[in-house]
Amino acid sequence: MTYEDLVPVMRRLAIEAGEKIMEIYNSDEFEVKVKSDESPVTAADEAADALISAGLCAAFPDVMLVTEEQADSHDTTGDTFLIVDPLDGTKEFIHRRGDFTVNIALVEKGVPTRGVVYAPARERMFFTLADGSAVEETGAFDPAAVGATTPIRVADSDNSALMVVASKSHRDQATDDYINKYSVKDSKSAGSSLKFCLVATGEADLYPRVGRTMEWDTAAGHAVLSGAGGKVVRFDDHSPLIYGKEGYANPFFIALAPGVELKQP
Repeated sequence: MTYEDLVPVMRRLAIEAGEKIMEIYNSDEFEVKVKSDESPVTAADEAADALISAGLCAAFPDVMLVTEEQADSHDTTGDTFLIVDPLDGTKEFIHRRGDFTVNIALVEKGVPTRGVVYAPARERMFFTLADGSAVEETGAFDPAAVGATTPIRVADSDNSALMVVASKSHRDQATDDYINKYSVKDSKSAGSSLKFCLVATGEADLYPRVGRTMEWDTAAGHAVLSGAGGKVVRFDDHSPLIYGKEGYANPFFIALAPGVELKQP
């Protein structure tokens, strides 16, 4: 598997999954089930997962695949694996708020190196090129042909007037207390992995997450942000956030442009 082979496949599968998701999103009603961890799941999660999993396994049969919707794929970890959240932001999907994404990423030696984040309801697509740099695509999102792309880059942050983005569905007092340590010009809320992408494009400087996430929630956004010059660190000691952890659970973390002067928790 080469990056030149991988990137077009990830992009195509994200768009095709987005089409499936939007069919269900635009229907009159859809069933919401509850998983064993009490998180919601819909037919859109399951359809997107089946499509992406089949596509990745067919294209890269020798690469381990981890997806949110297939618990039996989580028994082992390896140095290199593909990791998928077929519908990140299920709560946003259920409430028809639009801030949901399709996330596909490659992790190598604990680091997300390539990824795609597609927000079909927002008509925004972010991905890493074969060389690792990050772009935003605009246009018709044809699965077979890449449209116009624009390189993205994190902001040159002004620590006296920072832009902060935080979770729409999970914002709490602990998050606000940490944000209040900074000189904030403005803050916004967003769902799913779009928050990483807003930092990647310079629309925000800082995204703190003081709450539970899993690696499939963050890997694709992390890859895009890294490709735009940003970084993701642990909340507690500011060391790099690594992947392939047992159980795939993340600690609290902070995604940021490198010019931000980090505050202690």
